[in-house]
Formats: sequence, C-alpha cells, structure tokens
Amino acid sequence: MSAFVSAVIVAAGGSTRMGTSDSKQFIELLGKPALSYTLAAFQSCGLIREIVIVSRAQDIERIQALADAYGFTKVTAVTEGGACRAESVKNGILAANPDAAYFAVHDGARPLITVRDITAVVEAALETGAATLGTPVTDTIKVVDEHNVITATPNRAALRAVQTPQVFERKLYTLALSGAAHLESVTDDCSLIEQMGGEVQIIEGSRENIKLTTPIDILIAESILQKREHT
Repeated sequence: MSAFVSAVIVAAGGSTRMGTSDSKQFIELLGKPALSYTLAAFQSCGLIREIVIVSRAQDIERIQALADAYGFTKVTAVTEGGACRAESVKNGILAANPDAAYFAVHDGARPLITVRDITAVVEAALETGAATLGTPVTDTIKVVDEHNVITATPNRAALRAVQTPQVFERKLYTLALSGAAHLESVTDDCSLIEQMGGEVQIIEGSRENIKLTTPIDILIAESILQKREHT
C-alpha cells in the first residue's frame, strides 16, 4: 500500500480582488461551485487518502454541506483557517489523520487541477520529500525598486510560475513550519522548505491550472471546462 497522503485544501482567503463579499470557493462555473471541481479531482485521485478543507469560520457548514451533497467521501474535516496562509495550512495539518505521512497542499480556488497532475506531483514527492507543480515563465520579468524603476532582468529560462498542489513529507514540513520566523510573510509552502535550506522538486504542470483571482479568471475557467466537456 502506498504512503498515506492527506490533501489540505486551503479555502480560507477573502475575495477582495474578485470584487465579491462571498468566498471564491462558491463562484459558479458552468452552474457548479468552483470548489466542487477542486474536490472532485482529489476525490478521484487514487493516491489521496483523505481531504481536509480549511475555510473561513462562516463557510464551514456550507462547505461541509457541499461535500456531502456531491458525495465527496474523502472529506474528513472542515476546519477554520488562521490569520495567514501558513497558519491555515498548519490548522489543516492538525485536523488531518495522524497516520498521514505526506500532505498535498492545494489552493481551493484552483478548480482546474487534474487527477493526472495531482498524481505526478505526489509521486515526485514520494521520491524526493518535497515537490510542486510549476510552469516555465513566458513573459520577461523585471525587478523594480520602490519608485517602480527597473533594477534587474532575471534570466527567464531559470524562472517558474509555481502552482499547487505542493506536496511534502510530514516530518520535513512540520520541521520547516516550526522553524519559520515570520509565518505571515510566507506566500507559498515551498518557501518554508527553502528557508530551512531544503530542496523542492518542480514538476511541470498545466497552464490550465489557473487560480481564480479576478473576474476575467471566471471566463477563462469556464472556457477551459467547456473545452474539456467536448474532448
């Protein structure tokens, strides 16, 4: 039997840039809540043993009802998020099965993740201890100063746009979490491993694995979903 992998779905953020007071997780894509697509992919992945969802306190009952309605039997807990992303992930880990040997941390607002990509990044983490999905950067990136003046141009060939899931061995991640000085400054989970000098393997993901952040992302997501329905 393969290692016990728990998916921690982070769905505790607000929707400021989306321009709505409701959680992004409940935005409808082709008539279904965005979160339902996210959960369906992890439910269908054979390497995922359980799903823990981290949400805003006011969304817990609603998310649990969604999971029940769609028959997502792998959802074992819906717990409240923390003051920042890293604290939310920590709460999710605390709510996970004690037997979990690996955690696959995923943004709830990335509803276009596929079983194939989840499987690929989990398998990589089982070999290396830490892995994430990412794609090569196609735009030229500039570094600017406080006056918005360009100060440097990184080598595009060495840059990757990092996605989720980000998958980590339990002991490695909890050690990194406990040793982090300022959790509020951590924008993704790989950063915790990097801060302690660890290595994270990047597995090439799909450019379709977008995050719902602004209204245009809804149109893009629905277009991709419609394309998938006809292929």
